[in-house]
Amino acid sequence: MTQLPRWILPAAISVTVPLPSYAVQYLTVPAAQKLCFPESDQFVAAHVVFTPAQIKAIEAASEQKQVLRGQEIWRAMKGGKLQGFFIVDYVIGKHLVIDYAVALAPEGVVRQIEILNYRESYGGEIRNPDWRKQFVGKTPRSRFALNNGIANISGATLSSRHVTDGVRRILATYEVCLK
Repeated sequence: MTQLPRWILPAAISVTVPLPSYAVQYLTVPAAQKLCFPESDQFVAAHVVFTPAQIKAIEAASEQKQVLRGQEIWRAMKGGKLQGFFIVDYVIGKHLVIDYAVALAPEGVVRQIEILNYRESYGGEIRNPDWRKQFVGKTPRSRFALNNGIANISGATLSSRHVTDGVRRILATYEVCLK
């Protein structure tokens, strides 16, 4: 029997020891739906697959690249009446994906923003309610950007910028696909 080199055991241990994980799931989609539309009794899937023309229109209106080829959307209903739209979207923070949701009133006004999953080791301050409240009342015609109507968060600049850009893209999606 041959002897294994001395470095094999430490290398094997370091490969099997899990690295710290920073991913945090704050809300599931059903929990966020109920938080955003507590009065609703039904959420009806209304997912959209974009046509090339819709992608161009969304990009032109939002000044953002539309990477996804569709959007996860639910109609929030109460007694058969539309209460608004619940839209799940994804943006990159600094390195990793942020899952977030935007609740829109039937006329396309932002009611609420919720962070569903945050995977970065820092920058989670975008989950602060005061920061997220800046989006409430924004419409597809609102002009806003980071440091122009939406305050930056020091240490979370890229997450702040990307969520802000994502909300503009969601509002453009409403205008092009849901209005």
